[in-house]
Amino acid sequence: MSLITYNPARTRTQGVNSFFDDIFNDKFFKTELPQERAFVPQVDISESESAFDLQFALAGFKKPDINIELNNGVLTVSGERKFEEEKTKKNFHSVETRYGSFKRSFQLPDSIDAEKVDANFEDGILNITIPKDVKKVQKKSIAIK
Repeated sequence: MSLITYNPARTRTQGVNSFFDDIFNDKFFKTELPQERAFVPQVDISESESAFDLQFALAGFKKPDINIELNNGVLTVSGERKFEEEKTKKNFHSVETRYGSFKRSFQLPDSIDAEKVDANFEDGILNITIPKDVKKVQKKSIAIK
């Protein structure tokens, strides 16, 4: 099997123009920063009347690889997925899966019940449910003077 690198600049222009496209393409101005290669899981956050729900996409992770902390109203989820080359020493043509460590923090409102936070990890999805403390949730109208 032969792998061909896709170059969208070649399909846009021909001849001399393609020469300039190659010189001044996006990679010319882009620097390879560690942040670009960092692993950052996708998170869906929703809210109901009784709780906040966070769903992290953590395919390929195991429970021991994930840490969850709640400290002074800040929820921090961190973990690490290591690239494990098989003993057969395969020659990879492409690796699109992201590897590395991550750390995501979320400032939570004061109206949560920190004692009842629940986390469940199944099929590569980490679900965190943060119940609201109904005693702390109080709406108050303020009159303008």
